[in-house]
Amino acid sequence: MVVSIGIDVSKDKHDCFILSSEGEVLADVFTIPNTMDGFTCLLQRIQNCTEQMDKIKVGLEATGHYSYNLLGFLLDNGLATYVLNPLRTNLYRKSLSLRKTKTDRVDARTIATMLLSDAGLKPYTNIAYHNEELKSLTRYRFDKVKERAKLKTSISRLVCILFPELEKLVPTLHMTSVYALLEEFPGVKQVAAAHLTRLESLLETASKGHYKRDMALKIRDAARDSIGSRMPAKSLELQHTIRLIRELNTEIAEIEAQIQSLMEEIDSPITTIPGVGFRMAAMILAEIGDLTRFDSPDKLLAYAGMSPSIYQSGQLKNCYPHMEKRGSRYLRYALFNATRYVCLWDPNFAVYLAKKRAEGKHYNVALSHAAKKLVRLIFAMEKSRQPYCSLAA
Repeated sequence: MVVSIGIDVSKDKHDCFILSSEGEVLADVFTIPNTMDGFTCLLQRIQNCTEQMDKIKVGLEATGHYSYNLLGFLLDNGLATYVLNPLRTNLYRKSLSLRKTKTDRVDARTIATMLLSDAGLKPYTNIAYHNEELKSLTRYRFDKVKERAKLKTSISRLVCILFPELEKLVPTLHMTSVYALLEEFPGVKQVAAAHLTRLESLLETASKGHYKRDMALKIRDAARDSIGSRMPAKSLELQHTIRLIRELNTEIAEIEAQIQSLMEEIDSPITTIPGVGFRMAAMILAEIGDLTRFDSPDKLLAYAGMSPSIYQSGQLKNCYPHMEKRGSRYLRYALFNATRYVCLWDPNFAVYLAKKRAEGKHYNVALSHAAKKLVRLIFAMEKSRQPYCSLAA
């Protein structure tokens, strides 16, 4: 007899339901607090139902950080635990009844019933659990980089107001030398009044000798003829924004050092693919989790939300299927970003992308085909643990 435990996770409490494979309710819905005493109580209730640990299935929905502590407790106690996609449980609940009923108690029963009915579910593993650290770091880095990008947009906006001519004198505003200049002289009035020797020294030091006296003269002359506004408030905002970017650069560097350390422990072969750096490789591996959950590359593609949607009814068929985009958005981002560089650095992928473009496909569509090819390659490499050079692309 298999004992199925459905748990509906929430912040302060968890609703649990225990059902046998014979349809007998071993414990109607009961609530435990999100504390160690609550976890111990749940374990005791489960052990009272059966002594055969290999006949126990515990299911809970993927609810982010709310389920993380409970999940770790269940795994540490040797219980086969299944983390279910909320979309699947929602659809399963609707298939059981036409009534629009959703409560914590109903969800707990639904999860327990679903565990007994779906033989294709695979238990969560310790590998996937400990992989959460890498996922946390890569997502944290993603958010920090996104935050930095917004601040860089603010820099461009402020320079356009305060010193618009500067953008034409340098390759990009987002350089150490430009930031050093703007932090000390945050406006045309300050730059125009700056002593040439100081301006030259600042630029030469910040650019490591790339910019010298001639650049200092160009910038000062441009400032004296500039149409830039003299707004102390905007100048202060510019200085503060530059400082925030520098702080973010330091934080991102620290995060990347931690990611690189974890990647060295994992020693994944996908880092040998030309164009796949440790950052994107880390994000891909973190979002995939335990690869043993996937029987084929197609299932991995579906998990990433990169499978084409299908609609057919009678004689109506979808002639232009779109990507589902139902999986991890972080995984899709990492795969597409990595594919761009792989297509630049690897001849096989470059030829494949060119072939799809020659078929008349839009660049993004052709890139999606190359991304699917990359997923199949990653799947094969992770299964074989062989470096890229020994595998055919």
